[in-house]
Amino acid sequence: MNTTRTINLKSRPKGTPKLSDFDFTTSEVKELQKGEVLLRTTYVSVDPYLRGRMSDAKSYIEPFELNKPIVSGIIAEVIDSKSDNFSVGDFVSGVLEWKETQVAKEDSLKKVDPSQAPLSAYLGILGMTGLTAYLGLTEIGKPKEGETLVVSGAAGAVGSIVGQIGKILGLHVVGIAGTDEKVDMIKSDFGFDEGINYNTTENMTQAIAKACPDGVDVYFDNVGGEISEAVLFNINKFSRTVNCGAISVYNDTELPKSISVQPFLIKNSSSMQGFVIFDYVDKHPAGIKQLAKWLQEGKLEYTETIQEGFETIPQAFLDLFEGKNKGKMVVKL
Repeated sequence: MNTTRTINLKSRPKGTPKLSDFDFTTSEVKELQKGEVLLRTTYVSVDPYLRGRMSDAKSYIEPFELNKPIVSGIIAEVIDSKSDNFSVGDFVSGVLEWKETQVAKEDSLKKVDPSQAPLSAYLGILGMTGLTAYLGLTEIGKPKEGETLVVSGAAGAVGSIVGQIGKILGLHVVGIAGTDEKVDMIKSDFGFDEGINYNTTENMTQAIAKACPDGVDVYFDNVGGEISEAVLFNINKFSRTVNCGAISVYNDTELPKSISVQPFLIKNSSSMQGFVIFDYVDKHPAGIKQLAKWLQEGKLEYTETIQEGFETIPQAFLDLFEGKNKGKMVVKL
């Protein structure tokens, strides 16, 4: 029986995850059955939302089981097949286990074309990352030409795409990031109109007001916490906030003390809604089609931070919480 290296969740993190929360083991690769394919992992996506699945608190998706493989978006090559839909040499995407090789059912996979875009792009701008940006902004943010859009986590995988879509749709776009280098990048590479470094800004409320002289109409929130509180002081009448992520508080061990959002929402007749990509499955095909069109037209750019080697996957995940990624973080095997 063939074997493969596997990365399991060894313990549920308390606060910030540590390498000791992960466990490398060797597991058997089961025998191929009809309707299945044998896959060799090529790229692994590491994403902040995985932190939530490492806890056993109630959420929109089941938590990972202890001593079982972690799963995320993966691009893999078909190396053996008993499926009529996939042939040896095909590349596929799916939510798969952190293993070097594994067997998967054909109905859990989607074929991807390496001649149309780099394989890693199907984990990013042409995958869940791009869909999160596009659907979160358009379905909840409901942007209108001439409005002002603020994006937190603007140099990250989702935020950098949100800002670009905002520019395509004719918005004034302001991004918030954690270093001067990232602020320069979102303006020069991704076309943001303004950028704010939250680590060197003493008064975020004033900085946002200066960057958004007409106020904030749409806020795409990837971070939560104090940054998002500062945005509230600048929202306009009928503004819309998209709650996509809260990476600033994912590792908190105590309930955060924060201002009450209700007065801001009430006096501005403003809306705030959480976004989960799985609530919009029926819109995924059209979203990917639109993103691919913009990409081919040169209207969208993307950046990636690529680590190499199966053994680097846990550290790449931990690096997300220190802001070491620019754009999408992936691991290449």
